[in-house]
Amino acid sequence: MDAERVVELLYWRDVKTSGVVFGAGLSLLLSLTLCSIVSVSSYIALALLSVTICFRIYKGILQAIQKSDEGHPFKLYLDQDVGLSEETVHKYSDCALARFNTTVIELRRLFLVEDLVDSLKFAVLMWILTYVGALFNGLDLLILGLVGLFSFPIIYEKYKVQIDHYVGMANKQVKDIIATVQAKVPGLKRVKAD
Repeated sequence: MDAERVVELLYWRDVKTSGVVFGAGLSLLLSLTLCSIVSVSSYIALALLSVTICFRIYKGILQAIQKSDEGHPFKLYLDQDVGLSEETVHKYSDCALARFNTTVIELRRLFLVEDLVDSLKFAVLMWILTYVGALFNGLDLLILGLVGLFSFPIIYEKYKVQIDHYVGMANKQVKDIIATVQAKVPGLKRVKAD
């Protein structure tokens, strides 16, 4: 999927497609909260297999009654190439490797305190995440993320002016607080590069 199709999906441009993706994703995540991933995968596979077997039998009976020679109902899909090309695998693995290397370099910079202010910001973020982790498990966060992913773009599109106004006010206050703290605490002032 390209970025344009993802944006159309998240902004609910095609309500049916977005509804199916959102509903299927939310159903999957909610079922994972109740059962193990092995059980959920097995149930999904069994449901899909039941539908395809019933459809194949139905089409076979229909062909026998009508004495037609239509062939296998899934012939079109069986003839399609579903394998990944080497170019596609190399493209995405190179992209993943580049992102991994960038992440490792950034983490090294933060953990080895190359910049004290950035490392302190990272420490505060990790401290906040300990509280988030105490309140939510990973699946809860994924469910909230999925709901937010399909909700926030629409809400922002409708109330863009008001949201931008309040976000601007919050950013100004945060910058003022950071500037005040940096001015009062020795060693936190950033050195400007010439």
